[in-house]
Amino acid sequence: MNTRVSDYPAILFASQEPPCLSLYQKTHRRHPENQQDPIRFRNLVRKLEESLAKKYPKREVGPLVKPFYTLADDHRFWNHTLDGLAVLGAPGIFRIYRLQEKVMDFAVVSESFYTKPLVRVFQAYERYQVLSLTRSAVKLYEGMKDSLDEVSLADGIPRTMIEALGNQITAPHQTVASYGKGTKGPAMHHGHGARKDETEVDAERFFRIVDKGILEHHSQASDLPLLLVALPENQGLFRQVSQNPYLMKQGIDMNPDALEDGRLHAKVWEVFEPQSREQLKALIEEYGDALAKGLGSGDLEEVARAAASGKIAKLFIDNDFQVPGRLNNVTGELIPDDLDNPETGDLLDDIGELVLQKGGKVLVVHSDQMPARTGIAAIFRF
Repeated sequence: MNTRVSDYPAILFASQEPPCLSLYQKTHRRHPENQQDPIRFRNLVRKLEESLAKKYPKREVGPLVKPFYTLADDHRFWNHTLDGLAVLGAPGIFRIYRLQEKVMDFAVVSESFYTKPLVRVFQAYERYQVLSLTRSAVKLYEGMKDSLDEVSLADGIPRTMIEALGNQITAPHQTVASYGKGTKGPAMHHGHGARKDETEVDAERFFRIVDKGILEHHSQASDLPLLLVALPENQGLFRQVSQNPYLMKQGIDMNPDALEDGRLHAKVWEVFEPQSREQLKALIEEYGDALAKGLGSGDLEEVARAAASGKIAKLFIDNDFQVPGRLNNVTGELIPDDLDNPETGDLLDDIGELVLQKGGKVLVVHSDQMPARTGIAAIFRF
C-alpha cells in the first residue's frame, strides 16, 4: 500500500486526470499519541468529499474518496505511522507516503496534485540511506537527523544469501549455527567447515547481487548517499565489488546485528553529519565561484526566469523561508498571491518543482546554511 519515497517524482512530473485529491497530515509514531491520527485523517477526507460534491455528481465522488476511507479504517496502518503523511488520489491513482518529517494538516481538491511538501521533504540535503550487511542478510534504512527507519527492499533484491544464490550456495552455509552476538560478530560456530575460498566466493557473489540491486532500485532512484554498516572483512569485500558511486568512503565497522535501531541511528549520524557538512560546504563554495563568474544568483526574479528556461543546475531553498505568490512556468513571471491558498502556495517551492522538472538538482537547507539571504540561490548551467 505504501508508495516508495523514490517514486514521488512520477507524481510530480506526470500529467494526471483531474480531480486530484491531496491530503497532508502530521502523524505520531507511538501510542497513545497516534490514537487521534485516524480521526483527524477522516475529518480531512470529509473536507475533500465536501469540495468534490460542489463540482462533481455523487456517483463520481464515491469512488474517489473510497480508498481514503478504507485507509482511515486500516488499524494496522495507523499503528505504524511515522512523523507525517501524504496521500494523493485521482481517477485510477492512490499513493501513500509515510514521511520522516512533520507536515501541516490540510486537504485540497485541484486540477493537479499539491506536491510542495513532498519537494521539501524529499530534497532535504540531510537525507541518507544505510546499508546493513552481513554475509547472510541485508537491510536498508533511510534516515535524517532525527530519525532512521527501515525501508522495504525493491522486488528482485534478495534479503538473504540463500535467497540470492539458491541451490548454488556452498552447502555448509545452510548448516552453520552461531551462538552469541557482539560487535565483533558471532562468538561460536559449528558446521561442516566450508573451505575459506568457497565461502569467500559465495559472499562475493551475494554482495555483487546486493550492490547491483541497491544501485539500480534505491540509490539511483533516490540520489542519496549510502553508508555501509558491516564487519571490517565485509566492508572490504563489498567495497571491492561495489559499482555504486553513492557509497560513502567512510563506513561503520561493526556487526549491524549487534546494534538496536536507536544505537544504529546515533552511530550513523555521528559518521554522516560531518561528511554531509563538508559536502554542503563544497556546494556553497561552488555557488560562490559561480556567482563571481556570473553563473549564479540569489535574486528571486532572476532565478525564477532561469528556472523557466531550464538554466539552473543546482538550486538552494531555505527550509525556514516562504514567499507568497504563484509562478508562470513558461515565462518565469512572479505573480503575488496569498500564501494561505494551498493551490498557489510558496514561490520557492514552485521554483523548486520547476527546476526538478527541468532536470536540475534541489537542496533544501536551513537558514544558517543558505548562501543567500533571499531564501533562494541558484547555480546556472550556462
